[in-house]
Amino acid sequence: MGDDSDFVPGDGPSSGISVTLTAGTLQAIREKVGRRGVSAYLERAAQRQIERDNLDELIADFEKTHGPADPEAVAAKRAKLIGGEAGSEAGAAA
Repeated sequence: MGDDSDFVPGDGPSSGISVTLTAGTLQAIREKVGRRGVSAYLERAAQRQIERDNLDELIADFEKTHGPADPEAVAAKRAKLIGGEAGSEAGAAA
């Protein structure tokens, strides 16, 4: 079997590991997915986190080259995507 670098997130065979979670976190997960759904839930959560980390890296690279994004332009794009006014509270909150 090849090393883990041969696979992209969500691909390849399953591999068991030990994970430590606080009791409250584990309880909340089990309430959402039941005892038998914990692994699948954590797999999906890890994949989302990897996507967010990769996006953060892309944004950092962009900002290193082009400088920080203009907050007004971001608010206008957000308003266009989600609907509403560029100066609305929803656009300014993020």
